[in-house]
Amino acid sequence: MDTLSYKTISANKATVNKQWLLIDAEGQTLGRLASKVASLLRGKHKPEFTPHVDCGDNVIVVNAEKVQLSGNKWNDKVYLRYTGYPGGQRSRTAKELLEKKPASIIEQAVKGMLPKNKLGADLFRNLKVYVGPDHQQEAQKPTAINLNDLK
Repeated sequence: MDTLSYKTISANKATVNKQWLLIDAEGQTLGRLASKVASLLRGKHKPEFTPHVDCGDNVIVVNAEKVQLSGNKWNDKVYLRYTGYPGGQRSRTAKELLEKKPASIIEQAVKGMLPKNKLGADLFRNLKVYVGPDHQQEAQKPTAINLNDLK
């Protein structure tokens, strides 16, 4: 009988190999972009994925203002926030939010797809979203990837 021993790999902070990935949001649909970015942040594309460890990559998203929404969502989709005071609920449509803070649209979509705990907060810190094609992580030499090639 063969005596091969297979062990389940359990990653930890010391053994995780994090990369920097660059994604261009131009022409991408918001939900599909956000789900793929969340998966990359989580590390689900890696064979050594461990659910309770930050084993994902650092993701840079550029051209946030050129993301697409289908149908009439630019006018119908409403983003709510609360100031903390009585009667302090504020709302903005996707179109208004795009004019004020375009990066916020992608950030909120991705954050909603991450775990709602301390791990999710740590994973969200690995996301950088920029308006326009320029970013501040040139020193990390990010690898540009095409989201259409990912599953």
